[in-house]
Amino acid sequence: MNEEILANSEVSKEVMPIKAARSKGALALFGEKYGEEVRVVSMGGDYSVEFCGGCHVDRTGDIGLFKIVSESGISAGVRRIEAFTGRGALALIEREQDVLREASSLLKTATEGLLDKLSGLLSQNKVLEKQLAQLKAQMAASAGDDLGSRAVELEGIKILVANIEGFNPKSLRDTVDQLKNKLGASVIVLACEAEGRVNLVAGVSKEVTDRVKAGELVNMVAEQVGGKGGGRPEMAMAGGSQPENLSVALDSVQPWLEARLL
Repeated sequence: MNEEILANSEVSKEVMPIKAARSKGALALFGEKYGEEVRVVSMGGDYSVEFCGGCHVDRTGDIGLFKIVSESGISAGVRRIEAFTGRGALALIEREQDVLREASSLLKTATEGLLDKLSGLLSQNKVLEKQLAQLKAQMAASAGDDLGSRAVELEGIKILVANIEGFNPKSLRDTVDQLKNKLGASVIVLACEAEGRVNLVAGVSKEVTDRVKAGELVNMVAEQVGGKGGGRPEMAMAGGSQPENLSVALDSVQPWLEARLL
């Protein structure tokens, strides 16, 4: 497009019968209705020949610059290109240059070295994320050791219900698995609050699932905090939007279990 603009070729306009225009190879917009005679606009010889109701330039150079900003599909076999031209295209390029300069300044590198700098930071971030995941796993294991001492026994089954403040919601399930291995025959409900929401995980050891199902248990708690969840008989997860009700909801676990285990 920009090569044709720089060629500054004349834009010719002809009015001719629609059949002659089609024979000439003029392109028509799908869905448009045309009369017996049409205006045909040609640019760059046969580079662009179209049916057109109007034209804003006399030569292609008048367009100034053509800068594509998006491309997408609008129907089978049809793509839509959106672009800026002239001063609008120049203003867009200036804005993009400003963004590049600001990004280079933030990363303390020249514009030419921006990609290398970003690539290095992304690689470093992957390493840090891996290290963070390992630390979280260690924290979950440590939390599991501390929480295990808070379990109470009911008919030979260890019961642990806890709200863990400041805990990573993604680590709840791993912590429940570790506690089940540590406690043996057990029923565990762990909760934490994050960003105004409640996260719940219930774990039930295999030997107890004939009397207590993790899915039923976690849903009983979740319903009281404005949520719901589900999962397997041995492990289930749920969420809720009413953290202010969490304390009461967790207090209801012990009576609920007593009705099924005693």
